[in-house]
Amino acid sequence: MSTTNGEPEFETVEQTIGRIFGNGASDASVGMQIAQEKQRYAAIEAQRFPKPKETRIIAVANQKGGVGKTTTAVNIAAALAKGGANVLVIDMDPQGNASTALGIEHNSGMDSVYDVLEGRRTIADVKQVCPDFPTLDVVPASIDLSGAELEIADSPNRNNLMRDALAKYLAETDKHYDYVFVDCPPSLGLLVINAMCAVNEMLIPIQAEYYALEGLGQLINTIGLVQKHFNPTLLVSTMLVTMYDRRTLLSREVYSEVKNHYPSIVLDTTIPRTVKISEAPSFGQTVIAYDKASMGATAYREAALEMARRSDQALEAIAIKRGEH
Repeated sequence: MSTTNGEPEFETVEQTIGRIFGNGASDASVGMQIAQEKQRYAAIEAQRFPKPKETRIIAVANQKGGVGKTTTAVNIAAALAKGGANVLVIDMDPQGNASTALGIEHNSGMDSVYDVLEGRRTIADVKQVCPDFPTLDVVPASIDLSGAELEIADSPNRNNLMRDALAKYLAETDKHYDYVFVDCPPSLGLLVINAMCAVNEMLIPIQAEYYALEGLGQLINTIGLVQKHFNPTLLVSTMLVTMYDRRTLLSREVYSEVKNHYPSIVLDTTIPRTVKISEAPSFGQTVIAYDKASMGATAYREAALEMARRSDQALEAIAIKRGEH
């Protein structure tokens, strides 16, 4: 600290990093990145997450595997719960990865979403509370769900089994949920159709790689068919670019192309490819709980805040589709 005219003059974070590491040195950029991460964490900690005027029911889907779909579903849900929202996560993936990441038991034979679809149990019967976030409830999935598509295929109401179960639960429960997230399997089968018929909105995670763009067209086409035949009010409200590496031209180009095609629904926030995000599920946690100050946790909380701030816009678009405006 030096003085000018007797007044103390404090260094900025950038100046301090430059003085320690030497301006222009490669270590300086590392130090700068650490400082920026701390600033972003402090900034998101200070934010208030607005709550939607009514329950937002959102399916997280992409038929391409490995794009961060389940990771996005659980971390957005956890970030919103941490921000004060009441959240319900429905795991519709037989792999049960969302249940694992949220610390929920989901062994074969246990009551799960499989029993809900089969009509043996209600959502109220099978839901559990996430141990890390008391306002986050989870309907778990187990490997038993893998046989459900064949078993419900002949049901006359096969496309609306989850819609009916969810509507019944939301109407009867004393708890008001701000958000319901349905984590879909990486396919375009009957389980995904059930999810799309049960929700009002779609959140699509897109990996920052070239092949992700090819799969996106197929997914948008499927959503269009569901809108036409089963759920006319379904809205693709959000796209989130995941596994983003700002150092590569490819990541920047993919983000730019998706943003150009869907300017109003692609979030400004991108999710980086980080070790912490990958590690967290092995501890039965989201990255929000596993390392709350990490770059990945901060990015997901920033994305969740963006979604929360866009609630009025999304709900109004759904109301227009319903003919309420």
